[in-house]
Amino acid sequence: MQLHGLIHQFPKEIKALILAFVCVLSIGFYGGLSFVNNTTSMQVNGIETHYLGNEEDEEAEIMKFKKSEREILTVVHNHILSLSVIFLLLSLILSTTSINKKLKYFLMIEPFLSIILTFGGIYFLWKGFTWVKYIIVISGVFMTLSFVAATVSIIYQILASKKYSSS
Repeated sequence: MQLHGLIHQFPKEIKALILAFVCVLSIGFYGGLSFVNNTTSMQVNGIETHYLGNEEDEEAEIMKFKKSEREILTVVHNHILSLSVIFLLLSLILSTTSINKKLKYFLMIEPFLSIILTFGGIYFLWKGFTWVKYIIVISGVFMTLSFVAATVSIIYQILASKKYSSS
């Protein structure tokens, strides 16, 4: 079965559904990034403080405590499951686009590696391996860039479908 470029042949109702899904999904994803910014200030040390606390810093403006094992397992579990489903759905849609195949394969697979590195990294950070905070940042950036590239590609392909379908 040939999926490459199939998005251009979808009926307008399916294209509208995909467009609505990607837009709403993006609102949720960027809302999550806003939460990360709020809790960590998008700083490497902010990630460490968020999960390990800052009780020993007497000059801290906001007191934070180390997450309990239950809290950390809930965060890791929920994010790995939900982001896996999100990226599976995005990848299925992306597979039907006509973008460069190597780029497409990268955007379909990379987020799953980043999910494991980011949330596995958070768990190991909580266990005391503080150096993984750099891996968390790098994999989080890759995950976000993959999300942006995939969603922009999908939206562009849907909006440009008239150009492709008339030829």
